[in-house]
Amino acid sequence: MMRLRSSSRSALALLFGVVVSFGMAGSTMAQQVRIPSIVQPSLQPVQVQPPLQPVQSQPTHAVMAGTELAELLDKGKELEAQRRWAEAFALYEDAARKTPGQPDLERRLDFAKLHFDVGRRYADSSFRKSVATLSDSEALEIYSDAAAKVQSHYVQNPDWNRLVGRGAAALEVALSEQTFVEHNLSGVNPDRMSVFVGELRKQMGQRSIRSRIEARDAVWNVAHLARLHLGVQPAATILEFTTGMLGGLDEYSTFLTSGQLADLYSQIEGNFVGLGVELKANEGSLLIVNVIHGSPAEAAGIKSGDRIVEVGGRSTADLSTDAAAELLQGVEGSFAQLMVATADEAPRALTVKRQHVDVPSVDDVRIIDREFGVGYFKLTCFQKTTSRDLDAALWQLHREGMRSLVIDLRGNPGGLLTSGVEVADKFIEQGSIVSTKGRSPGEDFNYTAQRTGTWRVPLVVLIDGDSASAAEILAGALRDYHRATLVGQRSYGKGSVQGIFPLSTGGAGVRLTTAKFYSPLGKPFARVGVEPDVKVQVAAKPIDGRIAIPVSASNANGDAILNAGLEAARQQVAQR
Repeated sequence: MMRLRSSSRSALALLFGVVVSFGMAGSTMAQQVRIPSIVQPSLQPVQVQPPLQPVQSQPTHAVMAGTELAELLDKGKELEAQRRWAEAFALYEDAARKTPGQPDLERRLDFAKLHFDVGRRYADSSFRKSVATLSDSEALEIYSDAAAKVQSHYVQNPDWNRLVGRGAAALEVALSEQTFVEHNLSGVNPDRMSVFVGELRKQMGQRSIRSRIEARDAVWNVAHLARLHLGVQPAATILEFTTGMLGGLDEYSTFLTSGQLADLYSQIEGNFVGLGVELKANEGSLLIVNVIHGSPAEAAGIKSGDRIVEVGGRSTADLSTDAAAELLQGVEGSFAQLMVATADEAPRALTVKRQHVDVPSVDDVRIIDREFGVGYFKLTCFQKTTSRDLDAALWQLHREGMRSLVIDLRGNPGGLLTSGVEVADKFIEQGSIVSTKGRSPGEDFNYTAQRTGTWRVPLVVLIDGDSASAAEILAGALRDYHRATLVGQRSYGKGSVQGIFPLSTGGAGVRLTTAKFYSPLGKPFARVGVEPDVKVQVAAKPIDGRIAIPVSASNANGDAILNAGLEAARQQVAQR
């Protein structure tokens, strides 16, 4: 098992060798992204209703007005009717994050998530290969292994009846999605699917499942029923139950295909093979949100704000972000054929070589105010190289006359738990940094600071609503010890630890929430976040997520949070 922090979003930031981010729980180190809707199926879909037992919600600290909630649900149902599941999911997710504990909203969110996830899975070639090649016994072993890990490691006692019910809902939803039908049910009459769904609901309604062994047996019975009625191979059915079970635990737990698991390990190491771009689906194209310094994309002249309109001769208007990412994926040394458009210019054809890319976790290291000696860097994520990269940045700024330091955690979605602790340890002399508490005593830890190597430079930390997970651990620890002035907006509010568990069959894995984490003063983070000392309201942020940093006290810019942080740093220096 590998312990890490999941991000505020569900997918991997380095998925498929390009930085692909999308709005969902559980991917590590990703930024918020909106993905194009899944293609409308040509086969008349089975009518599926949202699961009757939604994912358990957290206590609410805000209530959406009845009229506002009704309007939002109506808008979401319009998107559902158009089968624009990614947009519906993003709408519900954002609203549920702001006002948790709304049962109708969370029910619609889970329903949209089920639809959205089908398209994501079948856009992944490693998942399609598993469906096509796994034997009946191998597929059942994947379910059994995943269920055993849930039983042993999940933060709460699993409700097997509910989890199997969600697996059945996932299968129903899959039957209504063209991508599943094309791969598993070609030529099947919709009436036969309706009969099967009726029998499935009947079986689920008659069962009371109290253990993972009973859950496995129930899943196998449904797989046999699906083969009898529809001719679908058991692997396809069992994998839907597996992904449905894991996705129903909470917003961060999920099934990892073999491809996703490999990419996650690459991300943790801070390197991958690809183009070195961060993508966001936008208006029928792939918007370049960020280009990694020194990457093949940068060498080819691709810049933030450009749009990829074709990949390998295929228009991105017809592709989901996952499907486009798969086309961009390839072995080191191979080439990607792109059509890239810049604002007010005709698209240009580019051939970009896929190469090894190192992802910096510390970026934009510089002195931003020489008069006051204010140093600055952006901490983009927490990976294996972060501690080493941070040491280099701190010594560079020290040599340049740093007297105060601004650490920018905005948009930082987290990463490795140990990396977050190592960073905090550089600024805190002693005491607890973060504690974790799980169902198993083996998940209870107290991570403490070591006095050796502590930097005593005054600190300002910039945070926003996308600062999550390990970023919140760092901000929370510095807050509790009054070690830094926090500037910006309330952080995301992710307060749980995820473990990565490889499965014994098929090269896949699972990400499970294993514990909750707490600040040195015992304060929770989940649904609460970290409040800044200096709150700053921001109307909008640059499209590429970057900032223009002022080089002197007289050269301010439109970045309100940075300007407020710079002023706080100047005050720290003036008061010494």
